[in-house]
Amino acid sequence: MTEKKSGGPGRRVRQSNPFWKASADDLVDAELDFHLAMRERDLAARGTDPAAAHRLALARFGDLESVAAECRELAHQTERKVRKTEYLAELTHDARFALRQLAKAPGFATVAILTLALGIGATTAIFSAVEAVVLRRFAYAHPERTVLVNEIEKGLDGNVSAGNYVDWAREAKSFAELGTTNFRSFNLAEGNTPERVPGAAVSASFFRVFGVPPLLGRAIADAEDQPGQSSVVVLSEGFWRRRFGADSAILGRSIRLDGEPHTVIGVMPESFDPLVVKEQLWVPIAFTAERRATHDEHYLNVVGLLKPDVTMAQANREMGEIMKSLAQRFPIDDGERGARVVSLPDFITGPFRARLLLLLGSVVLVLLIACGNVANLLLARSSARAKEMAIRAAIGAGRGRIVRQLLAESFVLALLAAGAGLLLARAGIAVLVANAPRGVPRLSEAGIDVAVILFAFAAAVVSAVLSGLAPAVRLAREDLQATLREGGRNSMSPTRDRVRTLLVAAEVALALTLLTGAGLLIRSSLNLGRVDPGFEVQGLLTARIALPARAYKEGAPQTELAFRQLVDDLGRRPGVLSAAATSQAPMGPGGNQNGLIPEGRALEPKNAVLARLRMVTPGYFATLKVPLRRGRLFTDDDKAGAPRVMIVSEALARSMWPGEDPVGKRVACCEGSPTDPKWKTVVGVAGDVRSGGPMQDVVPEFYLPVAQVPAEAWDWIQRTMTIVVRGDRTDPATLAGAIRAAARTMDPSLPVYRITAMRDELRSSMAQEQFNTGLLTILGVVGLLLAAVGIYSVIAYFVTLRSHEIGVRMALGATGRDVVGLLAWQGMRPILGGVVVGGMLAGWGTSLLHDSLFGVDARDPVTFGLVALLLIVTGFAATVIPAIRATRVDPTRALQG
Repeated sequence: MTEKKSGGPGRRVRQSNPFWKASADDLVDAELDFHLAMRERDLAARGTDPAAAHRLALARFGDLESVAAECRELAHQTERKVRKTEYLAELTHDARFALRQLAKAPGFATVAILTLALGIGATTAIFSAVEAVVLRRFAYAHPERTVLVNEIEKGLDGNVSAGNYVDWAREAKSFAELGTTNFRSFNLAEGNTPERVPGAAVSASFFRVFGVPPLLGRAIADAEDQPGQSSVVVLSEGFWRRRFGADSAILGRSIRLDGEPHTVIGVMPESFDPLVVKEQLWVPIAFTAERRATHDEHYLNVVGLLKPDVTMAQANREMGEIMKSLAQRFPIDDGERGARVVSLPDFITGPFRARLLLLLGSVVLVLLIACGNVANLLLARSSARAKEMAIRAAIGAGRGRIVRQLLAESFVLALLAAGAGLLLARAGIAVLVANAPRGVPRLSEAGIDVAVILFAFAAAVVSAVLSGLAPAVRLAREDLQATLREGGRNSMSPTRDRVRTLLVAAEVALALTLLTGAGLLIRSSLNLGRVDPGFEVQGLLTARIALPARAYKEGAPQTELAFRQLVDDLGRRPGVLSAAATSQAPMGPGGNQNGLIPEGRALEPKNAVLARLRMVTPGYFATLKVPLRRGRLFTDDDKAGAPRVMIVSEALARSMWPGEDPVGKRVACCEGSPTDPKWKTVVGVAGDVRSGGPMQDVVPEFYLPVAQVPAEAWDWIQRTMTIVVRGDRTDPATLAGAIRAAARTMDPSLPVYRITAMRDELRSSMAQEQFNTGLLTILGVVGLLLAAVGIYSVIAYFVTLRSHEIGVRMALGATGRDVVGLLAWQGMRPILGGVVVGGMLAGWGTSLLHDSLFGVDARDPVTFGLVALLLIVTGFAATVIPAIRATRVDPTRALQG
């Protein structure tokens, strides 16, 4: 038959190679060639010339190329179906076989599944937290365009004044919406129990920024965001369900907030927590004309929705130009201020992103150690199955088929571990959420969802490959004929089993990295426990009380008198040694920051020193036992109309008057004007207090007596003070009743909230660091145990392989010490190698902990040395134990084996 062009019908089918399998195209071409040949033969038999017979056969067949193309496509479809069917059949067979094999070795299966389940479960639990806090989309209409706009002063982000917000909203063209919020708490008088409810005063545009429709009713309208029209309220779904029983008739109902009636106009869905501060209600902010013109008093949070065609960089440039204009128009208030636009989701998750990803990376190390252990188990098991694999190969199974079967067993093992790991992860997530520090956004939403399940099974797939590939490939590459001749006995020299020794070294390196990080955090935690907070923590109880504006219309004198009377009443009650009130207690909520200008400097913003303000009653320093370093404390004579005074902290004194005695110096702050700065005289220097907790640096602070604070200062803090009480008993919680009784005596409608022992506040301030320390320590210990088990299993395996050799050595006169020394040295080499590699890996990894450490360097040699010694000692013990057991074997029996 005439040969056709390559690629078309008539192409010769190669049959000389017995291992070559014809493709679908080849088979189609052969079939078409056969039909043409048969027709040519019939025509030739009737006397037609062969050349004419060929042409006539082609003509009668029709469009050969079109028919060939269609047949090839049909052949390919059939081939794909056959291959898919064969593959699924083989996969099902391999999975069933793997389950039977695991059932025959329940000990091996249990250890391997639990080891992988531990790694997968821990990794999945941490990933669930990462997914909830960092990866999950925020419940805004356009999170990618939702931003936070801050003022900047001396490089630090800060809140925004009402006047600046109003000017931004009028002049900025980058935003589709610009809204503002001021977090507040409200006294709710519903029923017999007064309650303090966290909420916010917001502009009407605040809701439009996020674009989340209400569950019931509507949001605040522009007409209601005006003075005199603002007696409306929007509730959160959670508050509506908890306090009002999810009553659908809530719309139009009046509730009293801070003594004022407010009409409920809407309920926002549970997902609406835009700044993740758990507000339970929102009221209109309703700026007055005076407030709209005020460019001082920076207390607002401003959020915005960028227009679709505006980038973050463009918005920042525009806001920079607007602030330059405002600085020229209001040089005193805005002369040193700028603005910064940042992604709101990134701002919320930013402080926690790095920490959670670090924990995820740490738990992945545990998973890798678990994979190494299972790989070692599979290597040992593969040695026992060498004869089985050799027989399979001898009857026709290719190496690829053997590898695929062994990998299928690894996948079955890993999938079973993933199922168990999800159960462990579920329990781990519950523990994680229950013990996590306060303030981690959206962590309470962590759970087992579709994304987490997919991650768990992805981790299982990776684990199957990591733990099963090396044993499968190595077994497939062994000399199968030699294995059959030796009856399946593995004669490989243990010293040449590089895969297992490399796995041990890798486990040691990963365990050392984990333990070094845990060791640094433990040392940091110990250092934190020795830090002096600057006051006496034991025996202190704090509580918050807010006075409603309507009940205290007379302003500052009436408000100050109420708190002074409350403190005096408390001081007379049984069990109370002393009591005081402050705008912010150490490590507690509240507080304001102000700029102070010492006398002798020009009264310009650039000369201001930022410091934290605390408004206090005279007994504050004695109650907290804050030491007085110089000068005097406040007295009852420091009242309105008397010379204005202040007390400064040591840090502020060093900042404003380095090398000088600050007592008697005068300072301008908080009130007054360039022509009348209302000077305040420093009468004392108090010891520094770590107000943010031991992890936070000391910041400059100053104290004003409550009787002399500016009248508007009570609006800054919403007439809310923290009551601090020191009792005569060890447990300060017994003082809670006294505080409630004193508050009821003053005003029965006042709720007392956030009652907290100061020792709990101190513990809470270190909760994030202690949580990280505890979790990383647990992971490190787990890694150490897994590494120890891995080392032990390898050495025990080596000893089993070398039992004959050991018997010969002992029969020839070797002592038990000689045998132990030989095996110990061979076992310690990968351990020492792992320590070296782990030291380098830990040197890089611990640098990521820099911001979480206190009083210890990220590359502290003592910690590195102790952890390395711990691993060497643990590895030596795991090596020596099976070596000693080997010396107890009867040489005669070993030689016979």
